[in-house]
Amino acid sequence: MGSQSFSATAPSAADVLRQRYADRLPASLDDLTGPTHGEVELPLHIAWSGLRTYNLHRPRQRMSYYRTVLAEGQHDDLTALLDEDLLVSQWPVLRTLVSRHIREVWEAAFPALAGGTSAAA
Repeated sequence: MGSQSFSATAPSAADVLRQRYADRLPASLDDLTGPTHGEVELPLHIAWSGLRTYNLHRPRQRMSYYRTVLAEGQHDDLTALLDEDLLVSQWPVLRTLVSRHIREVWEAAFPALAGGTSAAA
């Protein structure tokens, strides 16, 4: 019986994932001061396989870069590698490419993203 009461109070996998992403969030979108152009190489702890260097002038690469950083980056990575204006402008499409948990956490924290009505880049 003890295990039944434990499982009833244990957080779900979805709750654990949402909390993991929430703990990484910047205090404000203004804190996102990453690059806006040129080529950027992601550190190994974010991109451990596949493409590591992204050209931010190429829309598909830029979208892939943002998707990877949102999924794998820690707090300091998010603020150093993402740019507020690029994130907001890409969000209407980007939100369909990231996990539901990432989307829910970011939109709950930042109402500017929740509308999803910005022009796509």
